[in-house]
Amino acid sequence: MSEGYDPETMKRFYNQLYPFKSIFRWLNQGDQPTKLFTQREFSATLPGDIYLRYHSFDSADDFKANLARLNPTRFEIGAVYNVRPRERKTLRAGALQPQQREFVLDIDMTDYDNVRTCCAGKGICSRCWGFIAAAVRVLDAALRTQFGFNHLLWVYSGRRGIHCWVSDADAMNLTDDQRRAIMGWLDVFKSAKGMTKRLDVRRNGVLHPAISAASRILNPRTGDPTYTHTFDTLVLQDQDCFKTEERSNTLLELLGHAEVASTLRAKWAARPNRDSSYKWDDVLQEVRKRKDPVLRALCNSLEDIILQYMYPRLDTEVSRRRNHLLKAPFCVHPSTGRVCVPVDPQRVDDFRPEAVPTVNELLAELDRAEGAGVKGACWENTSLAPYVEMLDRHAQGLIQDALLLRKAAEAASLRF
Repeated sequence: MSEGYDPETMKRFYNQLYPFKSIFRWLNQGDQPTKLFTQREFSATLPGDIYLRYHSFDSADDFKANLARLNPTRFEIGAVYNVRPRERKTLRAGALQPQQREFVLDIDMTDYDNVRTCCAGKGICSRCWGFIAAAVRVLDAALRTQFGFNHLLWVYSGRRGIHCWVSDADAMNLTDDQRRAIMGWLDVFKSAKGMTKRLDVRRNGVLHPAISAASRILNPRTGDPTYTHTFDTLVLQDQDCFKTEERSNTLLELLGHAEVASTLRAKWAARPNRDSSYKWDDVLQEVRKRKDPVLRALCNSLEDIILQYMYPRLDTEVSRRRNHLLKAPFCVHPSTGRVCVPVDPQRVDDFRPEAVPTVNELLAELDRAEGAGVKGACWENTSLAPYVEMLDRHAQGLIQDALLLRKAAEAASLRF
């Protein structure tokens, strides 16, 4: 949809394709409306960059009717408030307060511009998607094993990034301070843009256990051999991140050893076409010639370099506060026309952003279905179906767990 927003196209998209009921069940964590949905804020962006906040809806049908009427270029999902957001004008100033919110993460490919070599800026391809895939593997494991969360929904942003929505009860009830604390734990890169200063991730020469777990995932010598995107395959081979003199000098600066750097610069100057895999092997050979404590320090540097190039780079502001809004799953990106579809974290290496259906492709599929005599054709008759079914499975698991929690709470109340 690079030609821009088309009102008639989007009107048909919202009326026939957008899975309003599935989104409702996911946010509501049940089939009958609760405050998780009715007191939830939605915002909408209309043509001309008109931004409307504090919408709220009573049901899935009300949700669909109002969004279809507004026909936004995109809409966003916010927090659950103490009252319905649309009633805020009846309250005194400052009385509207966020109460609950999924814990969310946002990764944008542009934050990898100083390491990727295939694309830049707004561009993304299946090659540089490898950095996103590695980030998903690290964060999905951290959220599950270090924080005990189970209900994680990963969603492609429609262009160059990915979002994660964590809907466990403990995640929904996190305060802003607690969200900031989690980000302080996860955001190793600290949103730094430069590459000449090595990450400060050690205390007394030892990696924090959480960072060590990430390192094991990213390092091909310790990680799961089935992963497609590791430091060797992505940074050294595919992206060839150290091929140019400028980029290889960055590697040597990060290594932090003048004698090794001098030796390797001379070697690479004599063989200027040496690729990144060979240069990394040269580094390893030079490191192995050293003895402790220099050897140990250099090995730590190598591990830190892997983290520097591959550890997730997070937009922390999205995650720190409950009142921050985030683009809804299954919206259409206005520049690419691609739909923001869920991504299976177990198959994230195989995901291809360029293969995600566009709104025009989906409408053409609807036309074919209707031409074949299908009445009431909808997302089920298009290539959007497996993605909506993925959300439905996720929502059902969330609903089942929410029901168990409610029953446990009721049983506990009866004992007192």
